[in-house]
Amino acid sequence: MRLDTDNYRQLFLNDTPMIDLRAPIEFTQGAFPNSISLPLMTDDERALVGTCYKQKGQQAAIKLGHELVNGEIKDARMERWLAFCRNNPEGYIYCFRGGLRSRTTQQWLKDAGVDYPLVLGGYKALRNTLLEVLSEVTTQLPFYIVGGKTGSAKTLMVNTLPNAVDLEGAAHHRGSSFGSFVNAQNTQINFENITAIQMLKNQHAGYSHLVFEDESRNIGSVDLPKALYQKMLISPVAVIEDPFEIRLQRLLQEYVINMVADYTRVHGEEQGHILCEEYLLSGLDKIRKRLGNERWQTLRQTMQKAIKLHQAGAGFDAHLNWLTPLLAWYYDPMYEYQLSLKAERIVYRGNWQECHDYLQERSAN
Repeated sequence: MRLDTDNYRQLFLNDTPMIDLRAPIEFTQGAFPNSISLPLMTDDERALVGTCYKQKGQQAAIKLGHELVNGEIKDARMERWLAFCRNNPEGYIYCFRGGLRSRTTQQWLKDAGVDYPLVLGGYKALRNTLLEVLSEVTTQLPFYIVGGKTGSAKTLMVNTLPNAVDLEGAAHHRGSSFGSFVNAQNTQINFENITAIQMLKNQHAGYSHLVFEDESRNIGSVDLPKALYQKMLISPVAVIEDPFEIRLQRLLQEYVINMVADYTRVHGEEQGHILCEEYLLSGLDKIRKRLGNERWQTLRQTMQKAIKLHQAGAGFDAHLNWLTPLLAWYYDPMYEYQLSLKAERIVYRGNWQECHDYLQERSAN
């Protein structure tokens, strides 16, 4: 029999599978990448029990909970828990504080012949641990920042370095006006949890510093933790300097070709094309004020022509007709200005491979 645990960091270091017994709405607001939602109660059941607790006290609430989760409902949930336990013998269960929901489920599993441990302190203790990690690692480890103009493949570099933290991956957003993906962005809590776990693993691996992509304060709808962002603002920067044409082709692939493929794969050919068109036009509309009305109208008309061509099967090259001026008019001047503010922190400049080699050498130190 394995014991209940409060070794929270080890759970994350090992990617230990866990059952989250909280209600679906709690899981949606924030959870952990190594957990699965198999709730003891639905949102409605939890609300009823909560109201009962406030009006009649704990015992009445417990009694109502047993009445709501009984018979075939209980059997169905038990079957899912038991299947998880069979498939993940090293796993754990948790509720919000490691209290009634997890202990009730643990006892039911035991009655069915399965001794399965719980996380002491539950979700709250796990979450607090990750917040501690964010603060601790930010304070203790130096950072390097990967800079470069739009299309420099900064995210790719981050994902090929062993001591890097992929903030855009954690946010599930690319950080630009065209940064969203087919699926919804991660919540603020999930973004922080994923980021903290990456930082914990890098710290545990013994790296002397971490590498981050140059980001603004926000990535889509999520905010970088204040201390993390402030540390990034004073850290040395390695700048990728790739040619305009290479960056342009990367944007065509990333913003258009890949997104058309993703939308049609998820939503089907007809609906996928409609939604991808909305994504492209919306991305341009977000920067209308910064472009100025005349340039925005020109690019929008050019984009609509390119969309019609690719939808008709004529390929994607026409999208270069709006991507080229978008880089020249908007993204490049904006980043050149931002880079001028970081001039004193720039420690290296080179093409993608040269910057990669520079940071790779330092990761071994």
